[in-house]
This record gives sequence, C-alpha cells and structure tokens, in this order.
Amino acid sequence: MQYHDMHHLEHRNIVNDLMKTLNGEFQAICFYEYLANCAPNEVIRDRILEIRKDEMRHYAGFAYIYTCLTGMHPTPQLSDEPYPKTFQEGVHAAFIDEQQAVEFYHQVARETQDCFISNAYMQASFDEQNHAVWFLYFMRG
Repeated sequence: MQYHDMHHLEHRNIVNDLMKTLNGEFQAICFYEYLANCAPNEVIRDRILEIRKDEMRHYAGFAYIYTCLTGMHPTPQLSDEPYPKTFQEGVHAAFIDEQQAVEFYHQVARETQDCFISNAYMQASFDEQNHAVWFLYFMRG
C-alpha cells in the first residue's frame, strides 16, 4: 500500500470515527436535558446541565474538525432507543455511555497520526471520565 492510499484510508477512518463521535455527543446532549429534568434535586440537575454543556462544547469541536476534513456540516442521527424510565436507570445508562466514550476516544487518539485530532480526543476523554465519576456518584442513590 502506498503512502497516499494509507493517508486516504486513515482519512476515511477518522471521518467515520468523527461521525460516530458526533452522533454520540448529540445523543448525550439530548439525553442529559431529559435526565436533568428527572433529577431528584436542583444540585444534581445543575451538575447534569454542566455535563451537558461539556458535551455541547465537544460536539462543536468535533463538528469543526469534521467540517474541515469533509467540507460538509455533520448531520447527526439520534438513536430511536427509548430513554430509561427512571432517573436511576438513566444515570446508570449515562455512566456506561461515558465509560464507553472514554475507551473509544482513547482508541481514536492512539490510532490517528494527526496531533490536533488526537489531542481533541484526549481532552474530550478527560471530560468524559470526569462525567462518569459524577454519574457513578449519582448512582449511589
């Protein structure tokens, strides 16, 4: 495989990874608004809304990268899965999702040759890990 082919393959892979990331961030933004409205008190509600702001910042950053690479604005897709019925089930789902995001973001950061993209994924992974800790704390009941 020639360098040009490898570069093209990595470009296609990173665009796919970015679309997966954008879908996940968009899903989180929508879900955390719902979850905040189900929160048992204002302190937890405000913390979830702060987490949601981080997700919005991540979305904007990854959308910028996607647009720079493709020349197109992303069109994220929402999952058609119903939201959990209780706050505790929602917090558990959010915790799992955040942990999966951390693992995925680390993988993408390791695999890309682009330092800017790698750094964006590493920075977002730090936030996602912090979010997971908050959701773990909320899971205690």
